[in-house]
Amino acid sequence: MNSSITRTLYFLFVAFLSFETVHAQEFKFAFLTDMHVHSDSTLGQVDQRLKSLSPKVELILSGGDNVDIDNLKPADLSGGEQRLKQLKSLFDRVKKPYHMAIGNHDRLPRDLRNGKNDFELFEKTFGQTYYSFDHKGWKFIVLNSVETKDNHYVVGEKQLAWLQDVLKNTAKDQPLVIISHVPFLSVYYPVLEGRYTAADTFINQKQIFDLFKEHSLKLVLQGHMHLYEEIKVKGVQFITAGAVSGNWWSGSFEGTVPGHLEVDVNGKDFSWNYVK
Repeated sequence: MNSSITRTLYFLFVAFLSFETVHAQEFKFAFLTDMHVHSDSTLGQVDQRLKSLSPKVELILSGGDNVDIDNLKPADLSGGEQRLKQLKSLFDRVKKPYHMAIGNHDRLPRDLRNGKNDFELFEKTFGQTYYSFDHKGWKFIVLNSVETKDNHYVVGEKQLAWLQDVLKNTAKDQPLVIISHVPFLSVYYPVLEGRYTAADTFINQKQIFDLFKEHSLKLVLQGHMHLYEEIKVKGVQFITAGAVSGNWWSGSFEGTVPGHLEVDVNGKDFSWNYVK
């Protein structure tokens, strides 16, 4: 074989190995969900939570229900928008990358929603309600699971088409994380009330989950329930990560104390800790 061809093949092989190494790095991130900011006091407690994060955290994720907007009267909406801006300032101050998910309480009040403006205050402050990004070889997919259809939460058709396109352009072996405010899976009602219900999971969760069959989905981070849950199905770890606000700022909720999740990624593996 020609020596120049041999050298070319060698460098291509080294480059390939380098890409694989970069594709699976080590890093730590934090997941804070259900902050339910509604006052100076609660904003201050979120500030303290952010300051308490491990210095090794290099990426911060929100799981939704950031600021209580949907229960406001029209005359109070400007105050809610100000709270959103104040919360954004707190995250900006940390000087680390952060990515926000939207929750049901981040929507406009019911009487003001028309199906097109539901998320406008969140979008004005934090941007898109669903998107994806890469960090050190992992892909994070942030869903808007508080769209509605027939009074149920759903990932809507436009978002579904977007997600299919994202996955079409994602390597099959790239490790993936999903962030969804409303859970894919939860045992909240069976455990607390002894009954099964479609409430508080989004109705096309199986359709969305099935899209990942040929991909390396590792972790689904969920909020909404304020209860800490770990469910592992088909090799995918689902974690409903309690709530920063606990029992809506009144202590623990059904044994789950206020807290957040810190996740350590090591290549394509990960571990986690719920931090009180």
